[in-house]
Amino acid sequence: MIFANQALIATGWAKNVRLSCAEGRISEISTDQSPKDGDTRVDVLLPALANLHSHSFQRAMAGMTEYRKAGKDSFWTWRDLMYRFTKHLTPEQIEAIASLVFMEMQEAGYASVGEFHYIHHQPDGTPYDDIGELSGRIAAAAADTGIGLTHLPVLYTYGGAGKAPLEAGQARFGNSVDRFNELTARARGIVGALSQDCQVGIAPHSLRATSPDDMAAVLQAHQRGPIHIHIAEQPKEVADISDWLGARPVEWLLANAEVNANWCLIHATHMTGAETRNMAQSGAVAGLCPITEANLGDGPFNGPDYLAHGGAFGVGSDSNILISLTEELRTLEYSQRLRDIARNIMVVGDGSVGETLYCGAAKGGAQALNRGTGQIVQGALADLVAIDSSDPALCALQLHQLLDGICFAGRDRVVTDVWSAGRHAVQGGRHIKRDQIIANYRSAMQSLMSTL
Repeated sequence: MIFANQALIATGWAKNVRLSCAEGRISEISTDQSPKDGDTRVDVLLPALANLHSHSFQRAMAGMTEYRKAGKDSFWTWRDLMYRFTKHLTPEQIEAIASLVFMEMQEAGYASVGEFHYIHHQPDGTPYDDIGELSGRIAAAAADTGIGLTHLPVLYTYGGAGKAPLEAGQARFGNSVDRFNELTARARGIVGALSQDCQVGIAPHSLRATSPDDMAAVLQAHQRGPIHIHIAEQPKEVADISDWLGARPVEWLLANAEVNANWCLIHATHMTGAETRNMAQSGAVAGLCPITEANLGDGPFNGPDYLAHGGAFGVGSDSNILISLTEELRTLEYSQRLRDIARNIMVVGDGSVGETLYCGAAKGGAQALNRGTGQIVQGALADLVAIDSSDPALCALQLHQLLDGICFAGRDRVVTDVWSAGRHAVQGGRHIKRDQIIANYRSAMQSLMSTL
């Protein structure tokens, strides 16, 4: 049992809440209760967010690409450095990095992750003896940390728009449709051995890294589960796809695929007004990664129009240069303020921006990862986070201001406990396996840096 002084349940704020879990789900919620012996006591209980977009291996190169060279640095120069980095990673290092990333996500308040996984093979592109070797490493990291995993094997067939051949740095990513289907089937077997809330979706990497025929074949072969895709992240990508397919990326995708609530469109940064409205009305989730989008100079998402047309959204940490739930949410809002030279943008009509950000991301992230959660309600997965409202950043606020405080004044230190489908991995602000995970990561980095 969990006893919370306050909790944001589906009907609103409630006091003195006792909550029980069974088989990973919320089985009972009672309000106006008293704590009992054996209860796990917390201050404020909230639905925990999903981190809907992660490339965990990129955490290990954080800080390595912030040196300006002659000419204009861009997403594309960053990508070249990333390719050179990936050729050195071993399976053991990939697992150690993923464990650290998932632990940091949980300590920041995330209960689940969508791992957009595209390192599949050996450095020269040869598959491992077990084609699912590296998916198995991601699954092992999820098992070690207890995070809820939606594993998203990536179809990456071409090096650029127009079926350009893969570059040497992309060799570890590449698959034909048939080999991708084999890989995904193996991943389903691996992840199927984890907790019941863990699952496998698919991820055509982007329009530039696949083709219309290949994507159609993959969608036909995988008709259940989440579908994630990078879309319209950079102006060059928009131009390249427009030149090749005769339409802008979001425009083309909406016209040529059955985009619905199973889809998550990552970034969707560069859209026209019509694309924004049509994407919002499709039922898909916009997968926003504000810290990474700022770090890579992608540009801001068109938030106000998207929300005005009922669009769903969630947040992810993408490159994992900084894993922070609070910073992700406020960077999203601040990107809108900087563009519009205004305040309180990400809300429709009157209301709390923090509530719109937090609750919107909770529901949208749960949808994107196909997790039956996003609210504290009976029957939902027990993805929960506890917050300390006595923290100096929050202690002066009234209850109705708390989500604003978390989003704009709080740091991740306000998180005291996290449950992923009832698994209580963060206690007292620390992951229960923190010391061993960090030791494993440091050992892996020492080995990796000796090869760079």
